[in-house]
Amino acid sequence: MPYLPIHAYGLIGDMNSCALVSSSGSIDWACFPRFDAPSVFAAVLDDTKGGRCSLSARDAHSVIQHYLPDTTVLETLYETDGGAASVCDFMTRAPARSPEAPHEIVRVVEGLRGSVTMRLVFQPRLDYGRGTTSLTVDRNGVLASHPQGTLALIGDVPFIIEAAPDAGEQAVAEFTVHEGERVDLALAFGVRRLPSINAMDCRNKLERAARHDEASVAKLNYSGYLRDSVVRSYLTLHMLIFEPTGAIVAAPTTSLPESLGGVRNWDYRFSWLRDSAWTLGILYRLGDPHEGEAFIDWVVDQCALSIESMQILFGIAPESELEEIELAHLEGYRRSSPVRIGNGAAFHRQLDVFGEVALSLAVFHRYSGNLSDKAWGLLKQMADLAAEMWHMEDRGIWEVRGPEQHFVYSKVMCWVALDRAAKLAEGHGFEGDVAYWRKQRDLIREEVLEKGWSDTKRSFVQAYGSDAIDASALLIPFLGFLPPDDPRIRSTVRRVQLELADGPFVRRYRTDDTDDGLVGEEGAFYILSFWLIGALMTIGETQEALNYFHKVFDTTSHLGLFAEMHDPVTGQALGNFPQAFSHIGFIHTVRNINEMMRSQAYEEELLA
Repeated sequence: MPYLPIHAYGLIGDMNSCALVSSSGSIDWACFPRFDAPSVFAAVLDDTKGGRCSLSARDAHSVIQHYLPDTTVLETLYETDGGAASVCDFMTRAPARSPEAPHEIVRVVEGLRGSVTMRLVFQPRLDYGRGTTSLTVDRNGVLASHPQGTLALIGDVPFIIEAAPDAGEQAVAEFTVHEGERVDLALAFGVRRLPSINAMDCRNKLERAARHDEASVAKLNYSGYLRDSVVRSYLTLHMLIFEPTGAIVAAPTTSLPESLGGVRNWDYRFSWLRDSAWTLGILYRLGDPHEGEAFIDWVVDQCALSIESMQILFGIAPESELEEIELAHLEGYRRSSPVRIGNGAAFHRQLDVFGEVALSLAVFHRYSGNLSDKAWGLLKQMADLAAEMWHMEDRGIWEVRGPEQHFVYSKVMCWVALDRAAKLAEGHGFEGDVAYWRKQRDLIREEVLEKGWSDTKRSFVQAYGSDAIDASALLIPFLGFLPPDDPRIRSTVRRVQLELADGPFVRRYRTDDTDDGLVGEEGAFYILSFWLIGALMTIGETQEALNYFHKVFDTTSHLGLFAEMHDPVTGQALGNFPQAFSHIGFIHTVRNINEMMRSQAYEEELLA
């Protein structure tokens, strides 16, 4: 099959944009100059028309890919009968929040043993493959031109232009690298005059990129269980931050399907307040306040602009386009269409966002010790809105495109917004109508316990008047809504397992029970696996939780990356990749397991 598994990719990035590099050395997805810009390579969405930049060794019998330790530099090792060579891929680092940041991918080829012949195919397709991308060879490389911009491939190798499978053009070069030799290549967006490859200073850029990542890792305050995997997830989350504004994208890709051949294909290159709020919590818990503070500044400004409508996702910058449209000329990953750009969920009413932003601001206050007047003003407004709107129907955490309902999770998160606002006001002297917030908070709890609970299922349900089970109920024990030892918590966890789980792999809900406005099935969400593991730990089922964790961890990619979903039947990764939510859940779970292990070791030491 022409399409590689979704998990067969590595991610490189510069905190402006990202690229996917396949396990065989092909860049099959990249957007320049930022996450939400049109793609320049999109073979992952259309193997023929999308475009790629592949670099591979002829007659390789072994290809191994890994990250250099504590960095986002991706190294691919090729073994042939005649020798061995490596390719290091990375994106150029720029000064923090520089408006003049370069937009470059550097590919460094090095001969390790004997001699290896490399084949390079440069097949750019700017603007998602719309229109014509023309190629011109000059002495310093190849220039790709399109009405929407230019992309240069700079390198001292012999290029020729030939016809590509989509009837467009591609540039091809073959060159041999011997032991001790090095060939540098650079992809530069927006360049019109090609400099020499020596002028690109690739060696120093590689060192700077590695030093930047190593410095970020050095400040982390985690050294426990699965430390290297936690670092990998942390660096992945770091790559998903849009440094110019502080926004955090949910994933760097669009339209990788939730089921093969299905229509559940969405653009995740935007910043969901929900995902970002949990990312913030991870950054602070790992000891990285700098990016957390940047996100708080961004979220406060964004929410202040849309407080009345309470938009639930935002573009990464004010000029971002959110209108959802379909790209009919692309066939989609393994013919999973439509391919969408933009996301109509931005305009949904989702009341749970009040609670998630309140949690992020509470975490910020807890770790920083302060909350600006502007940030408190936002939290105060959100508490007032939660008190006013909690009785309304909405589309819930899963952004269903069917009818609005009284989703139980949304009610609980309104309770969270009021609870955290009241506690911050009382404990730290912030001004607000605490008595009103407490009254509405208690009314929500009373109603949820009456209308959100099913005596038949012995579980909290998805929505009032329904017996459908929803995996979001797994979060209830973590929010303080009920004590963890409440029997309703245990029975809810067991009901979710019975109806939605295949071992550790959990689906959001049964699609035949919930009218989400779409057809077809979807995979099991990785984040739900981690919620289930956490819930099991909360109710005291630690051995079951650990067994499940190891089964989930075994499905991670060869590079330690998680997609959005997993298919328990086929073992395939599904959904956009890599997914911030999945890595957030992984880090939280590993930290909790580490704390449990430390606590048990301490207890055993006391008993010794």
